[in-house]
Amino acid sequence: MSETSVPASRVASAASVNAPGRSRGARVSLTALQIVLGLFYAVASALPKLIAHPSAAEAFDKLGWGHTGMYIIGALELAGGVALLIPLLDSVAAMALGALMVGAFIANITAIHGPYSATPLILVLPLALIAWARRSHTTELLRLVRRRA
Repeated sequence: MSETSVPASRVASAASVNAPGRSRGARVSLTALQIVLGLFYAVASALPKLIAHPSAAEAFDKLGWGHTGMYIIGALELAGGVALLIPLLDSVAAMALGALMVGAFIANITAIHGPYSATPLILVLPLALIAWARRSHTTELLRLVRRRA
């Protein structure tokens, strides 16, 4: 064996440390998806509600929730968008935003009848992918919470 060769067992163990179950490209793509969705929820979805844009106010008036409901949903979307960017919270945030999107879909179908009724369902798919792929972060978060309790 020459000095430049590395035993196969060392290569395998190094690969498992650097890429636990996923390729580097998959991890980078998932992180990019989280950033895009986090920005979408914080800027494109939450901001119009938090500044009481007329289009957002009109939709919440149709629901009968008024400005209070609009501000609450906007705050939840902003918190979820930010939490998608925090590694320990990303899986929980994806699950919470997914549940919020199911509620948005139901509200769109039953009360608003808007042209973008399918958008919340479309957003559930990447959120479910993030929640599943980052599920180890939820386990770690639960471990930390239990240790503090």
